[in-house]
Amino acid sequence: MPFGNVLNQLLNQLCKQLSSLKKIVLLGTGNVSWHLAHAFFKAGADIVQIYGRNAQKAEALAAQVLASPISDLDNLVETADLYLLCISDNNIAEVTGKLPPLNGIVAHTSGAVHIQVLSGCNNYGVFYPLQTFVAGTPVDFEKVPILCEGSSGEVEAALMSLAFTLSQKVYAVNSAQREKLHVAAVFANNFTNHMLAKAYAICQENNIPFEVLHPLIEATFTKALSGDPATNQTGPAVRHDDKTIAKHLELLDNSQLRELYKVITKSIQNKA
Repeated sequence: MPFGNVLNQLLNQLCKQLSSLKKIVLLGTGNVSWHLAHAFFKAGADIVQIYGRNAQKAEALAAQVLASPISDLDNLVETADLYLLCISDNNIAEVTGKLPPLNGIVAHTSGAVHIQVLSGCNNYGVFYPLQTFVAGTPVDFEKVPILCEGSSGEVEAALMSLAFTLSQKVYAVNSAQREKLHVAAVFANNFTNHMLAKAYAICQENNIPFEVLHPLIEATFTKALSGDPATNQTGPAVRHDDKTIAKHLELLDNSQLRELYKVITKSIQNKA
């Protein structure tokens, strides 16, 4: 076993012992909350409460991690070490404004929301796991980058120590960096998946098995992970193969797909 792996395991075990954030309240019952709840529970943390506006969802998740479900912020326990907001970006400011004065750290899990949204709290920060989550689908948290930011050095250190109990990839990243990284993540994940969905639909509409594209997709991602993806660009756009591009546009009977094809083709050609 490489020394780096041994060192990371020792650091992980040490952080489990030293982390000051023992009692955790999770606010939210969506995909992020579901995965963090199970990851924290597995790591031995005490999940005190699960808050959710939908009482049934809060009860279901709380039962899985031996927590108390609540659907009213007035019932929020005030003795937890960490209150982690696993809610939509649009609701972070609203929910934060309804919190009572808390001595524990209040943190959100968003990649796109600035830390200052929590500035009304005594101690606050960001605990952002950079991964796509679907409830019920297993995630290897040891490989998930967790980006932390704190309102003070002590808060940031506490959040990072907790992060190391879950992952071997923990980084201190400020809000400006995290917001730009979130944009990059949208291109890398959300937009890429949307393109694959369009490819899948084209195959389905023409009675072609999508698995025919699997080796091409695998090769594309393998090469992309080896360096600068721009150096691997192929296809009619980068070759300025105008006849093929025109033929493709003719074959696309959906106007939105045609416009999407044109925009991406132009972007590739501008880069080239």
